[in-house]
Amino acid sequence: MLGNLRVLDLTDERGQLASHILRCLGAEVILVEPPGGTRARAMGPFGGDEPGPERSLQFWAHNRGKKSVVIDLETVEGQDELLALAVGADLLFELGQPGDMAAKGLGPDDLAEVNPSLVYTSISPFGATGPRANWVASDLTVLAASGPLSLTGDRDRPPVRFGPAPQGWYHASIEAAGAALVALHERQHTSGLGQHVDVSAQQAANQVAASQMLSHHLNAVPTQRIAGGAFFGGIDIQLMWPCLDGYASVTFLFGTAIAPFTQNLMNWVYEEGYCDEATRDKDWVEYAIMLIDGREPIEEYDRVKSLLADFFATKTKDELLSAAIERRLLITPVTTVADVVASAQLEARHFWETVEQGQFGPVRHPGSLAKLSVTPLENLPAAPELGEHTDELLGATRTAPRRVQIPVSSPVASTEPPLAGLKVLDLMWVMAGPAASRVLADYGAEVIRVESARRVETARTLQPFLADEAGVENSGLYNNLNAGKRCIALDMSRPEAREIILDLVGWSDVVLEAFSPKAMRAWGLDYDALKLAKPDLVMASTCLNGQYGPHSSLAGFGTMAAAISGFFYLTGWPDRAPCGAFGAYTDYVAPRFMLATLLAAIEHRRRTGEGQYIDFAQGEASLQLLAPALLDYDVNGRIAERMGNDDDRFAPHGVYRAVGDDQWVAIAVETDDQWRSLVTLVGRDELAALSAGERLARRRELDEILSTWVAERDPEVAVLTLQEHAVPSYVVQNTRECANDPQLIHRGHFVELAHGSQPGHKTWVEGSRFTLSRTPAVLTDAGPTIGQHTFEVLHETLGYDTDRIAELAAAELLE
Repeated sequence: MLGNLRVLDLTDERGQLASHILRCLGAEVILVEPPGGTRARAMGPFGGDEPGPERSLQFWAHNRGKKSVVIDLETVEGQDELLALAVGADLLFELGQPGDMAAKGLGPDDLAEVNPSLVYTSISPFGATGPRANWVASDLTVLAASGPLSLTGDRDRPPVRFGPAPQGWYHASIEAAGAALVALHERQHTSGLGQHVDVSAQQAANQVAASQMLSHHLNAVPTQRIAGGAFFGGIDIQLMWPCLDGYASVTFLFGTAIAPFTQNLMNWVYEEGYCDEATRDKDWVEYAIMLIDGREPIEEYDRVKSLLADFFATKTKDELLSAAIERRLLITPVTTVADVVASAQLEARHFWETVEQGQFGPVRHPGSLAKLSVTPLENLPAAPELGEHTDELLGATRTAPRRVQIPVSSPVASTEPPLAGLKVLDLMWVMAGPAASRVLADYGAEVIRVESARRVETARTLQPFLADEAGVENSGLYNNLNAGKRCIALDMSRPEAREIILDLVGWSDVVLEAFSPKAMRAWGLDYDALKLAKPDLVMASTCLNGQYGPHSSLAGFGTMAAAISGFFYLTGWPDRAPCGAFGAYTDYVAPRFMLATLLAAIEHRRRTGEGQYIDFAQGEASLQLLAPALLDYDVNGRIAERMGNDDDRFAPHGVYRAVGDDQWVAIAVETDDQWRSLVTLVGRDELAALSAGERLARRRELDEILSTWVAERDPEVAVLTLQEHAVPSYVVQNTRECANDPQLIHRGHFVELAHGSQPGHKTWVEGSRFTLSRTPAVLTDAGPTIGQHTFEVLHETLGYDTDRIAELAAAELLE
């Protein structure tokens, strides 16, 4: 789809996933490496556990199919070589501290002089500007600064890092891929010019907190961590349960959309004699509200959970998964990487790509990001050897320099929103889908949601609520994910609704839906039907496991996808059960992959006139974030295990209690210079000569030293002192700390917007997680109230007259 584009990648293992996504989507990617190679080549795990620049599984994971050139950017000659490459590039990714590239004469302004059409994307810990833009950071401290670390782990232990490293940087990388394609869309459709894309890892990783960092602004009680769930307003929400041979993710939740699944579960529990009829037949629609307002005692809820625990303890993971498919339950097993590699669903969808890796023979890599009907994604070859393409691209025999081809005849520095004119019909719900269409709305697309007042959107029932008052218009999560969109209330289950949907499809460029497989076909609204109304339609369906395969009928949420994809098992302490990343983890991974895939399909349509269908499985796409661990199993036979806050490469590396109630500081030392600075600060200069290996061997001793030092200090004071000594560190921030974080304030991360039903007609959402230098995001309204724009859409967008609208209302088709 992006075969007409050339991408330069100047990042390392923290950012190479960004260009890997574009390579998967068809772009040519040139990896610019320093002499000796990108530092990813020196990072384990290694094939055969033998270090070497061509044996790093970390490097293999996100560099397949790229071209490698060696350029020394510390020299004038090397800087000139990069400038020459930049003349023919469409996009560029770089990662580092703000100003590093500009100091070499290679910043965004410098490269714009030689190539005005270049989209230049910078990934940095905290963004390019702001009071903390130049703070040093590690993956652990990015997670601390962004909020989700505070929500993850056992309540009686420090907050714990989620997933294998480097998840925080990975979130910045996948954010950068979509952000760069937003800027590219503007170049291709409007201005013909590139611009600077500024991605903050802190803001990108914040998305994992599931809008909980809005609680302070909404006057809601902060969410607290609890292993295998969450702690909301005094209620332990349990999402993981022990079973006979491991653990399972069970969505035992409530509300209009989830209650039928909960009822199915309780029917099964009753059939096997683990509860009585009264327990089976509780009001699962209203149950959450009953817990909040006191009609259902917390003790009774705890009793129900205890009988469920007894029931699950009699079932194996396979029995639970089979029952989930047969009985329509929200259950998935908590899998290891070995289970993932053996998945029958992934096998049926031909997910794995087998790559010849020299002496290691065929190796299975995580495969395509999505299934596309017109432009199937190609299988990528192995990652390049160091400097393999240097002569081809820079040597004396190189071909004539490439020139960028832009479709705009007269480039103009437009300030119009980059996605202006793009029309999107949004049939998605909860988190994974709406998080993607939220980005489209932020950058100018016109997005129309279809909802039902009878089957209330699940996101409307989820915390945080304004002033902790539950209500369909009070959810901070819903208002955040759906800011800037319009809403029409329509009962899609009725046949008469089909005509309205088809009219909306005829208006749309893009249709997005997140129902379980077969639902759209049952309504006569599948892609084959919709493309009759709009032949060049781009349509994407997102669900847990994709549209086909033995587990495709399994409905579910990101909590379940995180469990069945391996993330849950890898989060927690080695001496305890897995605790899982907070909430629906893959719901905040998958939408970024979907956004990039969607924008690539739109670019393909611009060039060819062809629309197409995208079958997007959130569990599959999210496995890119586990690629090194999956390769380690396939190559070395090693099953990745939980490590708490330890790291394979860096020590000290942990979270330490500070003065105050549940106050913590994250500290991660990655270099010898940082180590020497730290030991001087804490008065232990006799340890300054310890090598990285020696620090790893003595990590418990070093943790004790830092625990003692941090315990005597206010967390903010401790971090300010550490940063003055260039030691990566940050307060582990929950909602109050995020609300007062000077960097997030500077970046405009929390935004007060108009809302139709809130006091003062205002509420708070999170801003865009990246900025574009010429066409920044424009946020206008928080999420719409149910049916807020029904008349406007029918009358002004579709051209229905008032008589027809009145007839639809009289027929109770509109809600």
